Amino acid sequence: MPYKILIADDEKEVIELLRLYLEKDGYTVLAAYDGITALGIVTSEELACAVIDIMMPELNGFQLLKKIREKNNVPVIMLTARVSSADKILGLDMGADDYITKPFDPLEAAARIKAHIRRYLNTGAGLQDAAQPPAELHVGPLTLDVQKCTLVKNGVPIELTSTEFHVMQLFLSSPGRVFTKAQISAAGWGEESYVEDNSIMVALSKLRAKLGGESWIKNIRGLGYRLEIKND
Repeated sequence: MPYKILIADDEKEVIELLRLYLEKDGYTVLAAYDGITALGIVTSEELACAVIDIMMPELNGFQLLKKIREKNNVPVIMLTARVSSADKILGLDMGADDYITKPFDPLEAAARIKAHIRRYLNTGAGLQDAAQPPAELHVGPLTLDVQKCTLVKNGVPIELTSTEFHVMQLFLSSPGRVFTKAQISAAGWGEESYVEDNSIMVALSKLRAKLGGESWIKNIRGLGYRLEIKND
């Protein structure tokens, strides 16, 4: 069954351009020209990725993102003509995994969408490759279930976005190790994606808050970041 991608944008030309590049690789593109229609698709369909414009009628991209994150950890890429850091920080803080800024190169955009899908699907249960990581990673009070894509701290579930899950998987796979920004970017966003330092810092800040404080993820000046082993 083809994997389904939602593209929500009030510009038909944008949707058709991305459709051209994605459907030739076997994906099914579901189009929505307003936020309410997009929300209906998110609710009724099993998606591999959602690409949503910020400026849409009925329900804007930020509102739609908030509703998606209430029940779904599918990769969400914001598609926008806005370029301000404040907009990007807001979207990332609300759970977006990536940004594509208009005008964009359709080949690059399609590559980034497919990279997020591959990483999202590779965490699913059904993969039998012996090279896959352990089903669960345990460090101190933290347990990351790789197949279910869940994180638990002292028995309490912590909601993660797709990007946050992959960053935590990186940290928990080698607890105490220092990872560079490039390594964190590759793990969280994919090798093909260019990620600004600010986006990485926002993502790590959100993870710190979810884990319970600044001391969980340490900035090792000039080197990168590491997960501190704590037992609280």
